[in-house]
Amino acid sequence: MKHLSALKSIGTLIMFLILANVCEAQHTAWTEKSAKAWLKERVWANGLKLKVNEPLNVIEFAKQYEANKAAWDKAIAYLRDRNLEMIAPGKYPIDGDNVFAIVTEPDTKKLDSAGYEIHKNYIDLHYVIKGEEKIYAQGKGDPAAVTKPYDATKDVENYFTKGKSYTAKPDAFFLFFPGELHAPGIRADGKEKKLVIKIKAVN
Repeated sequence: MKHLSALKSIGTLIMFLILANVCEAQHTAWTEKSAKAWLKERVWANGLKLKVNEPLNVIEFAKQYEANKAAWDKAIAYLRDRNLEMIAPGKYPIDGDNVFAIVTEPDTKKLDSAGYEIHKNYIDLHYVIKGEEKIYAQGKGDPAAVTKPYDATKDVENYFTKGKSYTAKPDAFFLFFPGELHAPGIRADGKEKKLVIKIKAVN
């Protein structure tokens, strides 16, 4: 009887572990309300003081972070722990092809010559280290037309659309997820230093 009882206990423990793993594997059914609450809690920030600027697809941010936490934590740590003003322009690996950083000191660029872009495989994290720029994002209902077909080697497709402008400063960063039209780096004059972290999206 003791052996039978022990076997039942072991069986119960195994079932519990299986159910726990199944529950852990399931993704949260994010809503606008729950995603905004998650964003406000700032667990994702891991001590980073910067805020995320609008426009922000907060549900997609929550989904992507939950699905690929290790990659996001590395990206946030890079943003939090580096003396970015001292980093020379260039491309820097963070987690192989999953997460990498690009630091630039871009020339002045006007919107009419810039065009909008989307990516299919990577999420863009845009952060102005020094200076200021305008970032344009497609407005709700704005029509868009392809101006340059998708280039898989660069993970970019270009569009013409109207959009709305947002000011990027060193107190916040922007996130653009695959398929979201944006035109970064727009300035009339002035010097700037810029960081873009590319994070591979989870489909």
